[in-house]
Amino acid sequence: MTAFRDLHRSGLLILPNAWDGGSAALMRSLGAKAIATTSAGVAWALGWPDGDALPVERVVQATRDVVRAAQGLPVSVDFEGGYSDDPAEVAASARTVVEAGAQGINIEDGGGAPEGLAAKIAAIRAAVGPELFINARCDVWLRGVGEAGTRVAEAARRGAIYRAAGADGLFAPGLTDEAGIAALVAATDMPLNLLAYPGLPEAKRLEAMGVRRLSAGSGLASAAYGRAAALARDFLVDGASEPMMAGGLPWSEMNALMA
Repeated sequence: MTAFRDLHRSGLLILPNAWDGGSAALMRSLGAKAIATTSAGVAWALGWPDGDALPVERVVQATRDVVRAAQGLPVSVDFEGGYSDDPAEVAASARTVVEAGAQGINIEDGGGAPEGLAAKIAAIRAAVGPELFINARCDVWLRGVGEAGTRVAEAARRGAIYRAAGADGLFAPGLTDEAGIAALVAATDMPLNLLAYPGLPEAKRLEAMGVRRLSAGSGLASAAYGRAAALARDFLVDGASEPMMAGGLPWSEMNALMA
């Protein structure tokens, strides 16, 4: 699992988030250094809503599918809030994801009190050992916790709690302004992960500022479903074949990716 951890030591790790084995194979073929999953995309692909609703056994199977398709690339799994409020249950579930091949996980606080996530992180670390890269997601921006001007300080405070519990990285989705990013980089001793989001500086600027990880999140899955919806909507109206062929990957190329 050292390989995945090492990708956070310097430079900016750009992670395209997969939602199934097929999307993972595609991203691998495009030169991704590692594959992360998106909880929303995985849930949607299986016909479930996002938000700790997907049964853990489906998360584990999806992890196996992505690990197989990644063909040796490190895989990090979006573990949402751990699918339970009980740290012991969260740790047991995390162990099954690690056994399925995950080298990293994201686990989120949902904007709630940080002590709850810290207890889950500590339980996971005790259950799986030191190798798993645990990325602690701080949701103060996504959930609108506190006044806007206090969120960097609150994220740094939470990050310190998560670090003490055993976290390796801090994920701050929704943080986009340069001043806030620079302040949080300076305030935490963990690699900072940001989410692709409107208004976020470009990747080279983030790297120069000390950000170590940039995630697509559910963006790619949303875009793929949006394109599919537009094509299917038109097809249902007129049955035209040509629009579906424009821009699509050839059958032979897709099939070769899955071989």
